[in-house]
Formats: sequence, C-alpha cells, structure tokens
Amino acid sequence: MNIRQMLEERERQTLSELAVLSCASRGRDVEEEESDNRTCFMRDRDRIIHSKSFRRLKHKTQVFLSPEGDHYRTRLTHTLEVAQISRTIARALALNEDLAEAAALGHDLGHTPFGHAGERALDAMSGHFHHSEQSLRIVEYLEKDRQGLNLTQEVRNGIKCHTKGTPAYTLEGQIVRYADRIAYMNHDIDDAIRAGVLKNEDIPRDILETLGSRHSQRIDTLVVGMIQQGLATGTIGLPQELQSASDRLHDFMFEAVYLNPAAKSEEVKGVEIVKTLYDFYMKHPDKLSRDYKQIAEEEGLSVAVCDFISGMTDRYAVTHFSELFIPKSWSKY
Repeated sequence: MNIRQMLEERERQTLSELAVLSCASRGRDVEEEESDNRTCFMRDRDRIIHSKSFRRLKHKTQVFLSPEGDHYRTRLTHTLEVAQISRTIARALALNEDLAEAAALGHDLGHTPFGHAGERALDAMSGHFHHSEQSLRIVEYLEKDRQGLNLTQEVRNGIKCHTKGTPAYTLEGQIVRYADRIAYMNHDIDDAIRAGVLKNEDIPRDILETLGSRHSQRIDTLVVGMIQQGLATGTIGLPQELQSASDRLHDFMFEAVYLNPAAKSEEVKGVEIVKTLYDFYMKHPDKLSRDYKQIAEEEGLSVAVCDFISGMTDRYAVTHFSELFIPKSWSKY
C-alpha cells in the first residue's frame, strides 16, 4: 500500500457517508496515472496553488483599489480566508477537506483587475462575463499554455458554482459558496473600518447582537451555525435566524460600503481603464500576442480580449494603459 492508498483508506474509515471520497471521484477529462503520495483532490489543490493565475491574485483588488496600507485584503488573502473557513467546516462535518480547499483556492482565479467594478465593465463591453465562469475556463483551458490543469470534476464544479445559481453537487462545493460570503462580508467590514469609511457602531444593533460585535465573533458564529446545521440535518446552510442576520448584514454592506462613493471613488478610473483596453483590442486585434490571436481565430475576438484583460493584475492594467495611451517624455542625448 503506497501513501495515496493509505490516505484513501483513512478517508473510507473516517469521513461521513455524505463526503466525496477521493477514490470515488468522477475523475478528470484526460485520464492520468495516479500519484503515489497524494489523493486526486490534494493534487488539484497543489496545481492551483502553483498556477500563474493563483499568484496573480496578490495584485488584484478585493474591495479597495490600490489601498495605501499593508493590511487591506487582496483577492489572494480573501481566497486564503475562504479556504481556511471551508476546511474548518468540512473537517467538523467529516467531509473531504482537500476537495473543499481545492475548490476554495480556485474559486476567484477568473476575477478581473479592479474587483467587481472591472468585472461589471468587462461584462458590459463584451455582452457577457462572469468571474466564476472565467475561473473555470482558466483551470480547464487557459493555464499551462492553454493545456489547462486537468482538475477533477468535483473541484471544477465547486469553482463554477461558488456564486448564485445552481449549487455545487457536492457538499464540499456547497461549503465554499457559504465560506466565500462569510469571509468577504466580515473582512470587508474590517477593511472599511480601517479605511475610515465605516464604524463598528454603524452596523445595526440587531445584527451585532445576533452575529457578534467583533470580526472574529461574527465569523465564529456563522461557522459554528453552519456546523450545527450540518450535523443536525446533513445539509449545508445556516439556521434561519443566522441566515436572516447574514442577509441583513449583506444589504447593509451594499449600502454602507459597496455603493459608498467615498469607498469606491477610484473605481470609475478602473472601469474606464478596462473599457478603454477592451475597445482598443477590439479595434486593433493585431496588437494581441500570438496565443490570444489564436483564441480569437478559434472562439472569437471578444473571448480573446476578455481572456487577456481579465488575467491582468491591477498594476499591470494601469501600466499597460499608460504604455498605450499616456505620452512618454522625449529627450535627446
């Protein structure tokens, strides 16, 4: 028995009957020889962590564009928080932690520069763009010079279904959807308070009384609520009281932070950068690199331009915009 087989046997002995066992995965599109020392979901997790798209997340906006401070969240730190919450819940429910973690680590790979503002801009220009679909496209096709990462079906489904719409068909994938919301709502409060956009006492008292007055309390309340709900019902979700409070907090955050002009004053610039870059490459496809030209030939120019722009970090988008549209100083030596 090699290490992988030992780990698979441990899963059979310790995980819930509701968990997805690694040995029972629906597999990959391209069949591969199994690893001797890692389960299939462990390999998926590692492939995501070592991908270029994952590394780029450290320079992509979460909520605040180019914040002056080292402690604001980025898309990468958000992803790590989602993965941590997902593992905590999966472990307590005796589900497959590696599957939950892999889906969590891959869920935002397709995010544009400038956060959801960039996503909305690219969606408006192209007619349709959503980061969850782009995340799936990255792992299935764009990564590794358009070979893709060849992930298991369960991880890909968890990535695709982490937002609204049809939930993932695994409980581990369903956890990621809740963990994503738990993470971003609470760390966005933390960042907004740090930025002076929000004070803790601005949050409605009934929400604080239900979820907790501190960042760690709110996360703990929601995570424990999910675990208790899962243990009692075998389903993934929140008790009604916590779900209602979470929904009210979500509505409050939209009004107080996500749509707050003070917090989002720089977004209009990011939006214009995305729109201008999209328009430029639609008019000048010859300026695209060879790989994106090939995508344009195979799938259409708009798809290629969306692939190119959505893969940019915030700073690369700004730098690239400057190279194309900002005059350079001229000097003669």
